[in-house]
Amino acid sequence: MSWGDPVIPEEEVISKSLDWTLMRRLLRYLKPYRVAVLFSIVLLFLLSGLGIVGPFITKLAIDRAIAVETITDAERMRILTRFSLLYLLVLVLEFGIRYAQTYITQLVGQKVMFDLRTEIFRHLQKMSLHFFHKNPVGRLMTRVTGDVEVLNELFTSGVVQIFGDLFLLIGIVTAMLLLNAKLALVVFTVLPVIFFASMLFRAKVRDSYRNVRTRLARLNSHLQESITGMNVIQLFGAEKRSFDQFDDANALHRDAHLQSVHYYAVFFPVVELIGAIATALIVWYGGGAVVQDALTFGALAAFIQYTASFFRPIRDLSEKYNVLQSAMASSERIFHLLDTKPGIPVAADAREPGPLSRAITFENVWFAYNDEEWVLKGIDLTVRQGESVALVGATGSGKSTLVTLLGRFYDVQKGAIRLDGTDIRELALGNLRRRIGTVLQDVFLFSGTIDYNIRLGDSAITEERMLEAAQVANADAFIGRLENGYAEPVRERGAGLSTGEKQLLAFSRALAFDPEIFILDEATSNIDSETESLIQDALERILIGRTSLVIAHRLSTIQHVDRIIVLHHGEIREEGTHEELMREGGLYKKLYDLEYDGKRWE
Repeated sequence: MSWGDPVIPEEEVISKSLDWTLMRRLLRYLKPYRVAVLFSIVLLFLLSGLGIVGPFITKLAIDRAIAVETITDAERMRILTRFSLLYLLVLVLEFGIRYAQTYITQLVGQKVMFDLRTEIFRHLQKMSLHFFHKNPVGRLMTRVTGDVEVLNELFTSGVVQIFGDLFLLIGIVTAMLLLNAKLALVVFTVLPVIFFASMLFRAKVRDSYRNVRTRLARLNSHLQESITGMNVIQLFGAEKRSFDQFDDANALHRDAHLQSVHYYAVFFPVVELIGAIATALIVWYGGGAVVQDALTFGALAAFIQYTASFFRPIRDLSEKYNVLQSAMASSERIFHLLDTKPGIPVAADAREPGPLSRAITFENVWFAYNDEEWVLKGIDLTVRQGESVALVGATGSGKSTLVTLLGRFYDVQKGAIRLDGTDIRELALGNLRRRIGTVLQDVFLFSGTIDYNIRLGDSAITEERMLEAAQVANADAFIGRLENGYAEPVRERGAGLSTGEKQLLAFSRALAFDPEIFILDEATSNIDSETESLIQDALERILIGRTSLVIAHRLSTIQHVDRIIVLHHGEIREEGTHEELMREGGLYKKLYDLEYDGKRWE
């Protein structure tokens, strides 16, 4: 078996036309808010109607007051006042309805984005470690932020607003045909030109958008890598090379944006020009009709207003087409992520593990990260309840892999791992891992406080239990010296704390969760002798009564364990106490002598 977790695609996805399968899947996120969406569409219908009423009021005002010579000036002013107040009422109604429609649409869009981000993050929490090893962090963050934001634009100004544009277009066309069909057809002669311009614009902007996303992805990738590795860049004086690479990526991103700006700068004036031509045709043909009494002057004025409104939804629909295409590409990437099945399957009838009363058993365990490049080969090992066992061996011998399998961050390909005789694949994953306290060589601390990094926000861990854990782990001394004690802010990745202090916090965290099984993965390899002494003192208290697996390169730190397992090329070569293995004079003694000789020459 190979851990073939798929690689999440980058931003440079090929341009994708409207995909109704993806669209139907996207629209399912609107289902909980369908009442609000329908109400928003009704409001758009009303807005379209009000948009048609305005020019018609202008026509009536001109034809019944301004263009009529048989009425008095006072009567003319009364008529104009009534129509002006009516027009003002239409504008007020339009303002109120537009406010309500915009607010409802944006509210629905934000709720959908909240639901989608929550679903993506929940899904990411279920993925295996191998998935995160294969997929860059920046790319996964883009799925939760950038791609979801593109879909926000679809839901707020795309899929719903399209109805408004269509309603308005249909209403304007109907009104123009009813006023004067011949003049309407004259206006429609420019439609082939606008259609061609829109198609050309969509094609160009589609390619430009893809180019912008590609450049942005590469810019973000370089930025993230440079910030993460800034200490290496500064140590080796590589600032100029790094800056030049960023400058090149930034320039390419700028140029891609400028290309997009160029297309917009050409398209919108073209639409305005076509609109002006349409207006000129109305004045030429309609003016002649007015002279011949085939058309009223008010109708001509209304036609000019309708024409001005006619090209706005056409222009908007061209933009929304590109919004739809962008959303298709983003949704394809998001659904690719959501459709990626977790590498660690959880049985539907998974059982809650009971208290560990007997043993942890590795039965003929075989494991490989890739195909049959076996990292572990037929491991048979029993760790009794309350026993402390050390795993030693050269780099790559399989020590860390063995304890990783115990927490089911990977699954074995052959054999089984059992707790009290039950295969861990039959146990509830969350509770299994909660029973295991792990302290790694590289401690990860979260932004927050000392308190939060020990309890991880778990309200079940009382303050008394947290203080006791810190005291047992010998962390309370340095925490007490901090200005705010347990409320001291912790910066990103624990910046400002020493390696030893981070390790003491990690021990406190693991102990606060009161695990039955303790795993120490080379937890003392990067600390000074004084801190190591504190940790060794803490370990003697922490491991009492707990089953523990200890991985260490410093063999001098594991002489107190009950049993030592020597791994070599994925197989168990030796087993026994420190004294027994030293007397045998095998691989363990060679490793110990190498360490001792190294210390002697320090």
